[in-house]
Amino acid sequence: MGRHAKPLDSKIRRNSVIAMTGLVPVGLVAAAATTAGASPRTLLGIHQQEAEPAAAATPIDDITAAVNSVDIPQAIAVAQNVMIAPEPAATPTPKAAPEPEPAPKVLHEGPLGIPGINFDAYINAERILNEENPGCGMYWTLLAGIGRVESGHANGGQADENGNLNEPVIGLPLNGSLPGQAVIHDTDGGALDGDTVYDRAVGPMQFIPSTWTQYAGDGNGDGKSDPQNLYDSTLTTARYLCDGGLDMRNLAHSTKAIHRYNNSMAYVANVLAWSAAYSTGIAPSAADLPRIH
Repeated sequence: MGRHAKPLDSKIRRNSVIAMTGLVPVGLVAAAATTAGASPRTLLGIHQQEAEPAAAATPIDDITAAVNSVDIPQAIAVAQNVMIAPEPAATPTPKAAPEPEPAPKVLHEGPLGIPGINFDAYINAERILNEENPGCGMYWTLLAGIGRVESGHANGGQADENGNLNEPVIGLPLNGSLPGQAVIHDTDGGALDGDTVYDRAVGPMQFIPSTWTQYAGDGNGDGKSDPQNLYDSTLTTARYLCDGGLDMRNLAHSTKAIHRYNNSMAYVANVLAWSAAYSTGIAPSAADLPRIH
């Protein structure tokens, strides 16, 4: 375009003008270059011959007319299509903050040094039984008394956070070798006690396999009943004591239930003495604890 030519009335962006050159006939662009003083000779490849003389120059008025004939709206559309800026990258959706893990349950020790895990199992069994069988009036100190006498609260709370014993508790074979001991031949093929000849009491609450099978409970809600688990064995004990419509708030009923658990009045006296101790926080005296034969 000549120096004094009137500029095009166009709102095309500066960069868009570059794209518009593609709309002007190639011959006109070449002519414009020649008119601007470019050499009529062009550089060739090393094995090429000199180019033919350039065609006669096209008058500038013709170039101006050609440019003025360009369809401006179409040029803008083409330029915008060519020069369109890339879409900004999508801002990644922030990830939701992970749910905080629940704080571990604090297992407080019970009265007179009951291990925290055992104490929790006794409280848990009382809660479940009061939902299942509210007429029984189960209370946790009675279960704690049995747990203390049977296994010393699983040898002092030797269990993991789920109540599984670190080492299984298995009693002597019930073969009648001890005074007053019953003879009970194998009833579970050794599945629970590992003995295929005689039954043995299993778990911290010392269940005979056949009795366990009848009353087994799932105290920790893991979908299985394991006599070597504190929560399961304690819940099973509660169910067994309440069987037959007995009410643990009635001393005669609770005495009957404990005696059924172990056919020994000395055993009953020990369990009730420890139950009372856990209720009051006062340890029983030696006179309260007759020897269990």
